[in-house]
Amino acid sequence: MLTRGLSKRFGELVAVDNIDLDIQAREIYGFLGPNGSGKTTAIRMLCGLLTPSAGSVRVLELDIPGDAERLRRRIGYMTQAFSLYDDLSVEENLGFLARIHGLPRYQGGRRIEELLDRYTLRGMRARRAADMSGGQRQRLALAAATLHSPDLLFLDEPTSAVDPENRRDFWEKLFDLVDEGKTILVSTHYMDEAERCHQLAILDTGRLRRQGSPAQLMAELDRRVVEVRGHNLRQVKSRALQIPEVESAAQQGMQLRVLMNAQSAGSAIDILRNSLADADLEMVLARPSLEDVFVASTQDAAP
Repeated sequence: MLTRGLSKRFGELVAVDNIDLDIQAREIYGFLGPNGSGKTTAIRMLCGLLTPSAGSVRVLELDIPGDAERLRRRIGYMTQAFSLYDDLSVEENLGFLARIHGLPRYQGGRRIEELLDRYTLRGMRARRAADMSGGQRQRLALAAATLHSPDLLFLDEPTSAVDPENRRDFWEKLFDLVDEGKTILVSTHYMDEAERCHQLAILDTGRLRRQGSPAQLMAELDRRVVEVRGHNLRQVKSRALQIPEVESAAQQGMQLRVLMNAQSAGSAIDILRNSLADADLEMVLARPSLEDVFVASTQDAAP
């Protein structure tokens, strides 16, 4: 999948602004960004549901939007909100979609049986979608999105209403699909999910801020992270945020994690110690996290 200068405008609003993407096959590629960052709009352009205002898109060797109809037969799309029929049972929802995709009766039935087992839905095949839990509905939605064995799967914040255990199980199923040769593009605002991706794009206000593997992005971060331990951390945080070199400070349990724009680890700690000299604090340098990368990306984007 390749885009160059991909942009989308809605009147005066620039939802996606001149982004270049190079997404390899058989990988999970993540879009990380806050609400309103352009993730959903980008996905809808990539799968041919929205026409770009500018730029070029090539997906599965097809030019989009010109070949959007051919592309739709080869992709699956799982929306952020549950989009199946609440009044239909699990089996009825999947049967309806099998007919929509034009699967022959025998082939569709065999595929549904396979998916009922794969996504632990067999025991609830007659249950209405409205009566399912969030994790069960999520599994049903993934079964529906993969019913026709697509080459490429688009998942738009698929775990936003799911508990941690179901989220972890969901991601294991995604890696099973990749192992079978599928390519997956997933949007998220969860840092732990972003770290699971093979490659990652950080979006903010419609722009591509950083792109690469999670490990690469963390290794390339040109900021220093200092962990501060001591008493009265809420007061320490307020004072730390007044220091020009401090970009963010967030409490994690009994410590304060401070992101600094400093030349070296030593200078970062010296700056903090000099500015907070009257406080009894322990300071150690820490490895950057993906959250630090994200914060730095949005700081760089700030006017």
